[in-house]
Amino acid sequence: MTDVVDRATRSRMMSGIRGKHTIPELTVRTFLHRAGLRFRLHVKLPGRPDLALARYRTVIFVHGCFWHRHAGCRDAAMPSTNVSFWKKKFADNVQHDARVVRELKGIGWRVIVVWSCQLQERDLAQVVTTIRGSVNMKERSNGRV
Repeated sequence: MTDVVDRATRSRMMSGIRGKHTIPELTVRTFLHRAGLRFRLHVKLPGRPDLALARYRTVIFVHGCFWHRHAGCRDAAMPSTNVSFWKKKFADNVQHDARVVRELKGIGWRVIVVWSCQLQERDLAQVVTTIRGSVNMKERSNGRV
C-alpha cells in the first residue's frame, strides 16, 4: 500500500516520535518522585530501562501497549494493513522484551513493567503502590527494614 502523505511529511511525523522522556515515562517519574523514590534514567543495563532504582536493584520499563503488545488491551489492536509485517515486528518486540527481562533477572535485578494504559489518573496510585510494595519487599529480603 502506498503512503497517503509525501516523503517529507512522513519524515517530519516520524521524527516527532520519541523513545525517551515520553509523556507516560514523565508521568511515572513524577509520581515516583512525589512518593519519595529516587531513580536514575536510562542506565547502561540490558534493554536500557526507563528508570532504575539502584538502591533496590529494581528497574522499571514504561511500555506502550501498542508496540509491546499488552495482552487484552484495546490499545494493542493489530493494524489492518500489512498484517504480515506487523505480526513479525510485534513478535520480535515481545521476544526482545522477554530476553531483556531474563538478562536483568539473571544479574539480580527486579523488573517492573508499567503499561501506558495504566497511567490514567484513577490507576496511578495503584501503580505507585505496586512499585513501593516491590521495593519494600526487596528491602526486607536484603535485611533492611
